[in-house]
Amino acid sequence: MPDDVSPAPNRYGAAAHRHAPQHPSPPIPGPSAIPSPHPSPFAPGPAAPAPERLRVVVADDNPVVRAGLGVLLSGRADIQVVAEAADGREAYEKTLEHRPDVVLLDVRMPGVDGISALPHLVGIAPVLMLTYSRESEIVHEALRLGAGGYLVHGEFTANQLVQAVRDTKDGRANFTVTAADALLAHMRHGTPPRRGPLPEGLGSALATAPAPPPPHTVEPSESLSQLQPVVGQSSVSGGSVPTPNRQQYGLSSREVEVMDLIASGMSNQQIAATCFISEKTVKNHINRIFTKLHSATRSEAIAHWLGTAPRNPGRQP
Repeated sequence: MPDDVSPAPNRYGAAAHRHAPQHPSPPIPGPSAIPSPHPSPFAPGPAAPAPERLRVVVADDNPVVRAGLGVLLSGRADIQVVAEAADGREAYEKTLEHRPDVVLLDVRMPGVDGISALPHLVGIAPVLMLTYSRESEIVHEALRLGAGGYLVHGEFTANQLVQAVRDTKDGRANFTVTAADALLAHMRHGTPPRRGPLPEGLGSALATAPAPPPPHTVEPSESLSQLQPVVGQSSVSGGSVPTPNRQQYGLSSREVEVMDLIASGMSNQQIAATCFISEKTVKNHINRIFTKLHSATRSEAIAHWLGTAPRNPGRQP
């Protein structure tokens, strides 16, 4: 039989080939490989900058809690824990140094507790209370002093905490069940809780200012050792500030409450949440207060309210 016998035809009449062609067809280039007949005359623009991360200071005396919060928050693409603190004084120093977007603050800490440090922290950054302390009077005092929210450990998930941090930066308040119940009780009774001493002396760590440091170390306005709560202030020179005659301004009881909250450093939104009124109502109260105190700004009104405004014989108080 000859060696060059062709394969038998298959059922369709075509010869069966045992081998693939030796020279396969070249691949068809995709759209990206085909040069554009009309190249763009514009140079490619710069890459979009990465969004800035939300910067957080964590203040808690428990190192395990601090470490856990650091891992949880810094694990998010948009959040960064820039510093940790073990007490209120260190929290103030770290906040002053890093100027974060949010401070997470515990209540019970050795030395300067969270309630004592709170009125000084809120002047630098929004503060979110994150604590095991669930007493109603502590919740009210924290909000009165300017906290932007109150979370009790064990009452929130990791995602809820992260969202609360983001909300605090944007001025939105967050409360867990215990804090919300305290606010609801206040709303139902229509009267604020009795203002008495807080448990374990909380809030009194800075009631009396320690001796001021030498002038060359830090400026007085930047030192927590010279700061103290609005109530019970004394001057650094040793003399006491005279108690202002607030009845002369003729403020109503609600206006007095709003003015006290202004003096504590609260924003309009925080005042509205604390008093259970709208921000528009807060603004109306503030306009009337400014008229009665003959003030054009918050700082001027606070100075008159605290009795620290300079005496001007040609102007009525």
